[in-house]
Amino acid sequence: MRRRDEVDFTEFATAAVRRLRRTAYLMCGDWHRAEDAAQDALVRVYKAWNRLDHGGGLNTYAHKAVVSVVLDQAKKPWRREHVVDQPVEELLADAVGTIDDRLLVVEALTRLPPRQRACVVLRYYADLSIEDTATALDIGAGAVKSQSSRGLATLRHLLNRPELDEPANDREEVLS
Repeated sequence: MRRRDEVDFTEFATAAVRRLRRTAYLMCGDWHRAEDAAQDALVRVYKAWNRLDHGGGLNTYAHKAVVSVVLDQAKKPWRREHVVDQPVEELLADAVGTIDDRLLVVEALTRLPPRQRACVVLRYYADLSIEDTATALDIGAGAVKSQSSRGLATLRHLLNRPELDEPANDREEVLS
C-alpha cells in the first residue's frame, strides 16, 4: 500500500472504529466481542482498501464487514456456550432510567434472529439507507424492509411497549 493510502486508511479507521464497535455491540451484546469484531472488520477494509469506492462506499463496506464478522463469530461453537456460576440478578434501577432502558433494548436486540438484528441495527442505529443496508447484508431491499419490520415488531413485543404500536402522527399529537 502506498504511503498516502496508509494515511487515508488510518484517518478512516480512526473516525470509524467507535461507530463500528457500537454497531457490533448492538448486534452481539458484548463489548469484548464488539471490539474484536470492529478490529477484524477494519482488517478486512484494509485488505480491500485499493478496490473500494472511496467516495461513499467505505462506510457501507465497513458496516458489511462488521456484520459479517459478528455473524461469523456467532457460528463458532464456543461462542454459544455460557457458563454462569450464579443466577443473573435483577438490575438496579438508576435515577434517570436511561441506562436501564438502554440495557433493556440491547437485551431485546440479542433475542432477535441475526438477520433481523442486523437490519434493525444498520437501519435505525447506523442510519444506513435501505439500499446501503441491503448492500451491506447482500440481500434485497424488500428483504431489508421485511426483516426490519419483523425485528421492530418483535422488539415492541419484547419490550412490552404498546405505545410503540401507535401510528407516528398519533404520538406527535400526544407529545404536543
